[in-house]
Amino acid sequence: MDDMLLTVMAYNRLKNKTHISEFYLLGLSDDPELQPTLFWLFLSMYLITVLGNLLIILAVTTDLHLHTPMYFFLSILCWSDICFTSTTVPKMLADIQTHSRAISFAGCLTQMSVFLIFGCMDVMLLTAMAYDHFVAICHPLNYPLIMNPHLCVSLVLLSLFASFLEGEVHVWMALQMTDFKELEIPTFFCDTSQVLSLSCKVTLTNDFFKYIFGTIYNFLPILGILFSYYKIISSVLSMSSSSGKSKAFSTCGSHLYVVCLFFGTSLGVYFESAVSHSPRCSAVSSVMYTVVTPVLNPFIYSQRNRDLK
Repeated sequence: MDDMLLTVMAYNRLKNKTHISEFYLLGLSDDPELQPTLFWLFLSMYLITVLGNLLIILAVTTDLHLHTPMYFFLSILCWSDICFTSTTVPKMLADIQTHSRAISFAGCLTQMSVFLIFGCMDVMLLTAMAYDHFVAICHPLNYPLIMNPHLCVSLVLLSLFASFLEGEVHVWMALQMTDFKELEIPTFFCDTSQVLSLSCKVTLTNDFFKYIFGTIYNFLPILGILFSYYKIISSVLSMSSSSGKSKAFSTCGSHLYVVCLFFGTSLGVYFESAVSHSPRCSAVSSVMYTVVTPVLNPFIYSQRNRDLK
């Protein structure tokens, strides 16, 4: 009888461990006195992000002079940045106000999926914008023919499809996890790498998909952007007119700033998490590309672009 009772208790513990109901987000700080400061700081940054990107979208949609492929991609990027930030910041603000760090298992996977979708959208759109600049500077006579509305819409739809695919694959990978080492996520949102690292088992299938999608969605876009700017710089340096060089660099200057900011902060977080063993350091570093980058993008594009001033 005692053996049967112990078996039932062990089964219940295993069942509870396997079928978890929620995770716990550690956030940025446990200091109660710091919570109001964090709340107002991130609320103001979130409102600036939403307002700034909405103003760019409004300007692009209402001004006929801005109905070009470059500004079409920019307006989609602004929309993606709003959704990207809205995936994480409102939840963090709600957690600060309610003094709760819990997030349901389904809610965590949903946040992880949506975060991946719009993060990937940013990468794909930045790559499409680099191609647009490449065609505009290296093939100016064929630019209207190449960058036609059909191609622009197709690139956006392809980016959206690829982003949904990445999000769904990572959710599928998370659903394969059965045993968890712990239920605490050492950041303020359900970051993919942090969630997958909670699994007790490391499967070859998950590693395979992780490296394949990492190559497709990170290495190939970076390679495409580098190639585009290599051709752009080569074409600009061959120009004899100094005014032509200045105009060419001003055309792609804001995009280059945003690319460096986005990929620079993302790689910084990756290397920080690989080198540092402090969960708090990784959480603070992740603020750079999840919150700071989207809030700076409208300022970069509006300050370095004459048409948007």
